[in-house]
Amino acid sequence: MCGYAAGVSTDPFLASASLEGVPSAFAATRDGIDSLIRDRGLRRTSPATTVESLLLGAAATASLEGSDFTVDELRAGGGDDIARAVVRLSSELLGLVPVWNRAPLQAIARIHAVVASGLIDAEEVGRPVNAEGASRLSMLSRLVQQPTQAPGLVVAALVHAEIASAGAFVSLNGVVARAAERVVMVAKGVDPASVTVPEAGHAAEPDGYRGALAAYARGDSAGVNQWLMYASQAYVRGADVAPLSIG
Repeated sequence: MCGYAAGVSTDPFLASASLEGVPSAFAATRDGIDSLIRDRGLRRTSPATTVESLLLGAAATASLEGSDFTVDELRAGGGDDIARAVVRLSSELLGLVPVWNRAPLQAIARIHAVVASGLIDAEEVGRPVNAEGASRLSMLSRLVQQPTQAPGLVVAALVHAEIASAGAFVSLNGVVARAAERVVMVAKGVDPASVTVPEAGHAAEPDGYRGALAAYARGDSAGVNQWLMYASQAYVRGADVAPLSIG
């Protein structure tokens, strides 16, 4: 994120949120999400709605990892190992919001442990495998515990990009990043009931998603800007497919 590595800002989230075009883009996106939740979802939001959103998100994030199974197949317990793993993660994800609030690094490790269990060697589950990635996650954990004036959606987007780019785990870093993004959206009060489907917003434009992450990974302001402008539109797409917006 802008100022993240160089330490040029005491609030690097706000520095990134202030890049050209970002404030207006995210204000419009947040207005759309607020309208969805307030005007169309207030009386229709239920635990079942949240569960459905999480399942839709699991299907979308699995598709970005190469799985190709429908939501109905996942609902029935089908799918490959990755798909079943992300469904398992979806059932535990929101329980990690309190953990995120007090110990983000622990929450990140737990997300990886849940989704990676049985898929990789046990000694690599929930543990960073390289020093640089571990250092980046530790720094991110410290930063998200500091006060920021940046919008919650921007924080969620930057958390996503930083985890994905850090590549701290042997595999499934993208799954962890997208799961953490959803957790942050809940923790920051953007989507308290977790009814939007940000993962679907990314899966709808996989090439754009990967290209924007690659731009972020360059480490310059232009790359951060490209990622954030992309993410603002991904969140719009994720709101459009929220279960409570259907019908």
